[in-house]
Amino acid sequence: MTRIIAGAAGSTTLRVPKSGTRPTSDRVREALFSSLESRGLVDDTAVADLYAGTGALGLEAASRGAVEVVLVDRAAAAAAACRENARIVKQRVPGARIDVHAQPALGFLRGTVRTFDLVFIDPPYEVTEHEIAEVLEALVPRLTAQAVVVVERSKRSPEPSWPAGLEPFSKRSYGETVAWEAVVAAA
Repeated sequence: MTRIIAGAAGSTTLRVPKSGTRPTSDRVREALFSSLESRGLVDDTAVADLYAGTGALGLEAASRGAVEVVLVDRAAAAAAACRENARIVKQRVPGARIDVHAQPALGFLRGTVRTFDLVFIDPPYEVTEHEIAEVLEALVPRLTAQAVVVVERSKRSPEPSWPAGLEPFSKRSYGETVAWEAVVAAA
């Protein structure tokens, strides 16, 4: 069972597609958001959840005070789950702006003019390192000056290939999962 951990929509159960997603565990989300919140990186932010699956990461941010959340997933079942989960969270978080885009992350980034303060990239394990590198490259112009990017992968995966404009600063392991964080490079 996947649920929102804390905030206005805390304990809300999220819909999970029958297959094709690997929701971030409650334990990992709790640790990740504890770290992000302690640094003031969630409240009043614009968040993108790329490869959203259930939307758990982005919706957790909405529950904890993010002002705008965009959920992006190319799989129809995942996008449908994100829409339903967003609808439920909006009932618990009045005024939450949550948009769902049923398209590939790279296509979304190339077609949007929005900018983001916090971005989660949690692709299925079979997504190639090359695709992640392309997404990171396309993401850089969509980031605000103090933005943070979190990439979640299997501990067997190599560190992402960070493009110019992003500087890695943290790597945390949670069992089978590893989360890398990067910030916008100083000009």
